[in-house]
Amino acid sequence: MSSSFAKALSPAIREVRILCCQTGAASAGTRQFITSTYPVLKQHNPDLPVLIREAKGTPARVFARFERGVEKHVDVENLSESDVASRIAQLLSV
Repeated sequence: MSSSFAKALSPAIREVRILCCQTGAASAGTRQFITSTYPVLKQHNPDLPVLIREAKGTPARVFARFERGVEKHVDVENLSESDVASRIAQLLSV
């Protein structure tokens, strides 16, 4: 699934961090999102740092850092891949 938001992100977005558990069922949708969308995201935003942090027991969350150090995040625990994509799209819409 190549999400449309992955193609034209605002230059106000400085960094995206995706946190999840590498084995937990609650992070499955997030892991699927990473597998399917990360390549498209990087292809269209090669200079945007997209950090993926996996750690056992970590709740699935996505953080975005914007200009002037403003940070926002969304919880994506127990969501399907498409729900993760729509939550991230809302987070990154500036």
